[in-house]
Amino acid sequence: QVQLVESGGGLAQPGGSLRLSCAASGIMFNFYNMGWYRQAPGKQRELVAAITRGGNSNYADSVKGRFTISKDNAKNTVYLQMTSLKPEDTAVYYCNAQWGTLNSWGQGTQVTVST
Repeated sequence: QVQLVESGGGLAQPGGSLRLSCAASGIMFNFYNMGWYRQAPGKQRELVAAITRGGNSNYADSVKGRFTISKDNAKNTVYLQMTSLKPEDTAVYYCNAQWGTLNSWGQGTQVTVST
């Protein structure tokens, strides 16, 4: 059974940092492309960052230079290091695993950036 469990969300001040983790089980982790998406109230879910099974990464323009996605295949875990946080980053962040037609999602973790 595929399970993706996010953690690390919470409250941060503008300019602060958070690190999100996504622990995967039930999949051959190294076969998958992994990504972080977010959804703010009243907004569509959007891709924040992704890392392919080959290790290449890409980012939304809004987070480029501030966020870093990484993964540890041995730990079946993908991370999102978020720095220089802005109020606009406030959203529920979801972990995604994709391989071919397979597409799995975590339940999300709330990130709130506010004074």
